[in-house]
Amino acid sequence: MPRGRSATAGRGRIKDESGPKHFVLDTNVLLHNPEAMFVFQEHDVVIPFAVIEELDKFKRGNDDIGRNARECIRHLDRLRTRGRLVDGVPWGNGKGGGGGGHRSGRVRVDASEHTRPGVISDDSPDNRIIATAWSLHNQGVRTVFVSKDLNARIKSDALGIRTEDFENQKVDTDRLYSGFHVLDVESGVIDELYNDRMFPLERLARALRSTTAEGEAYQREVAPNQFLVLREAGKESHTGLARRLADTEHVIPVAGPRKPVFGILARNLQQTMALDLLMDEEIRLVTLLGSAGTGKTLVAVAAGMAKVFTEERYEKLLVARPIMPMGRDIGYLPGDKDEKLTAWMQPIFDNIAYLLSTRGAPMQTTESHSIEQRLAKLMASGKLVLEPLTYIRGRSIPHQFMIVDEAQNLTPHEVKTIVSRVGEGTKVVLTGDIEQIDNPYLDSASNGLSYTVERMKGVRIAGHVTLMKSERSELASLAASLL
Repeated sequence: MPRGRSATAGRGRIKDESGPKHFVLDTNVLLHNPEAMFVFQEHDVVIPFAVIEELDKFKRGNDDIGRNARECIRHLDRLRTRGRLVDGVPWGNGKGGGGGGHRSGRVRVDASEHTRPGVISDDSPDNRIIATAWSLHNQGVRTVFVSKDLNARIKSDALGIRTEDFENQKVDTDRLYSGFHVLDVESGVIDELYNDRMFPLERLARALRSTTAEGEAYQREVAPNQFLVLREAGKESHTGLARRLADTEHVIPVAGPRKPVFGILARNLQQTMALDLLMDEEIRLVTLLGSAGTGKTLVAVAAGMAKVFTEERYEKLLVARPIMPMGRDIGYLPGDKDEKLTAWMQPIFDNIAYLLSTRGAPMQTTESHSIEQRLAKLMASGKLVLEPLTYIRGRSIPHQFMIVDEAQNLTPHEVKTIVSRVGEGTKVVLTGDIEQIDNPYLDSASNGLSYTVERMKGVRIAGHVTLMKSERSELASLAASLL
């Protein structure tokens, strides 16, 4: 992509266009993913000394940023034992690859004091980091400044330095996996599907063939646990819903629950798909993506309450949210931990209170208890646990129905940490809206929810649905689409 040039842009002349590049990493890249220094293949990664100082400031935190800072420092300390970091240490034979006759990637700490141009003369960590990239660029080295900070990227680009976001874990949101296909099928196929209860996938092959704008034929893949919305050609009112059965070449019909799931019924096709995945105990990871009001959190909580309280298939329902507020952090809220938690988890309380209300939900008794009393009783029993995500790190989570709400505010590394640590028999549900991200270093393409949706596509114990229709209210639906 062509970039604008400034008065300083022509000073550095690249000596060798074919040699390795020097990627100068900003602190936020390493805090986003501690493994970032090891993904640039045969190229050189340059870590300015100011980054080391910033990592030292963050390392004492008990949150995800503190943990990532400590992990980065441990990586650098291991490399230090293999050579002088100021000279550059190859990592190819250690942390992840290299060999095969290719030049190994190197990690180098730049401890030099660089002269800064007048526009970034103020002594700040950001300016010192950019100055490292600017100095290398002016020496004729093929330099790329990598940062997740929009303002730092703008400043670096204005100085004529090639500047990029950290793209390693980004996905194409325009082609993000939705979890279902819509197909037109010939007469009789839908009836045969529901009569036989299983239908060979190859029989749908003709409907799965499509033609690109250039006229080239291609075959759409049906991933395990992906849904097929079937419409009979010439009779659009005759429809059916199927899901590919994992580890087989067959699809099975999906009719949705015949009775309410903890008091609620699916209001649209995508909610039917979501409940089908949520109630299937063979599926261990479910991702639900949708805008405000589509019901992603409500159906997840309803399924969890049904599986834990009614069917008793899991020992407890654990609902967690990352601490990423739109306003003040949880630590600044008034009160003790429980009072802070009540304010922070209020959206979850609202959903559970709705399900416990007198709308036909199970667990109704002849005793006259308020919604608050019944909710407090469930929490006191230990069957319902509501906690900020920070508090469950390092805990063993076996045989639980675990919901992580607002997962779009997590990095891919954080989602990996959470999902990879759950115990045997636990089901994990990630919900979120990738258009409402409060983390300043994430966007719709780089957040952990989008990354998980794309990476887990095709895994036999995982399923995904993108919910599209708002069911909260007519006003909420209009606001989500128009504002």
